Amino acid sequence: MKKVRVGLIGCGFISGIYLENAKKFNFFDITACADLDLSRAKEIAEKHNIEKAYSPEELIQDPDIDLVLNLTIPAAHADIAVQALKAGKHVYSEKPLAVTREEGQAIQEAAKESGCYVGNAPDTFLGGGIQTARKLIEDGWIGRPVSATAFMMNHGHEHWHPDPGFYYQKGGGPMFDMGPYYITALISMMGPVKRVTGAASVTFPERTILSEPKRGEKIQVNTPTQINGIMEFHQGAVASIITSFDTWHHNLPYIEVYGDEGSLVVPDPNTFGGPVRVRRKGQEQWSDIPLTHGFSENSRGIGLSEMAYAILEGRSPRASGDLAYHVLDIMHGFHDAAEQGKHYELSSTCDQPAPLPTGIDQDNFHDLMSGK
Repeated sequence: MKKVRVGLIGCGFISGIYLENAKKFNFFDITACADLDLSRAKEIAEKHNIEKAYSPEELIQDPDIDLVLNLTIPAAHADIAVQALKAGKHVYSEKPLAVTREEGQAIQEAAKESGCYVGNAPDTFLGGGIQTARKLIEDGWIGRPVSATAFMMNHGHEHWHPDPGFYYQKGGGPMFDMGPYYITALISMMGPVKRVTGAASVTFPERTILSEPKRGEKIQVNTPTQINGIMEFHQGAVASIITSFDTWHHNLPYIEVYGDEGSLVVPDPNTFGGPVRVRRKGQEQWSDIPLTHGFSENSRGIGLSEMAYAILEGRSPRASGDLAYHVLDIMHGFHDAAEQGKHYELSSTCDQPAPLPTGIDQDNFHDLMSGK
């Protein structure tokens, strides 16, 4: 089988799970890695038996690389992606697609001009939990979705993260940090969004770092840390979302979808597994639903593998650039609506990602995806 040759840029913490899970997939091989710190790239290459280690610029120009796996910090996503696309490489990036809409549009334009594909995390919606939830919706278990709720609420990262300052600057905050998981999951189940509104605030203008090595340093907060949003979907449903770094404790679900025939509990969209629960009208108890799809363990990289096969097939990937830009537009829309005191009409849209085949798992992923 022909494989897509992947070059990884950004050898930080998140690269570890991609490199481990790459061994499970057969549509691509990671043949090179790069980092601004060349010694780190060489260390990763030796540890994972990767052929080449060099600078990001050298990797992007390597004629043997088909796709750049962009694991740099969010502020660098757009620059690396555009460079790679202009060099004729496909790009798959960690979330978010970019920090600003303008950067996201530059990526889309570069992809259009080059004829290359863009894919983007998160790919957790391809896991067994959310794929099962989607199948239940499409099979009519809760009838027509009417509304949904989504909650990501904690008290921020300064008590554990070694360098938490960037979470509280422009392009950070709870919405840009975790919103992509929740919004992508909702779009995968209910399709694109047409309009949003929201309210946002900063409860603690200054934060004190409680973790090492910067314990005691102060952080000036320059982005909203409490965002309450409303999403109106093209198919008619309305969803409420709260993302917060200002909440000490709560007892709320991750995501629930409410239909005219029943209700659905959706698992944590930052994971791949369950539980998935349903309670239909007239029923007295919730029912735990066995997962209809595999990949319930940490399967980061399934989106990259699916994209690699999409490249071989000549079609758009499920975790597409259009989906990632729509999510970016929605997140900015909440902030814009809060600042301007009005609804924001989305200028972007995307196709609802196609579901994965029922019963797909690690053992049959390549056979089912390639129709064997």
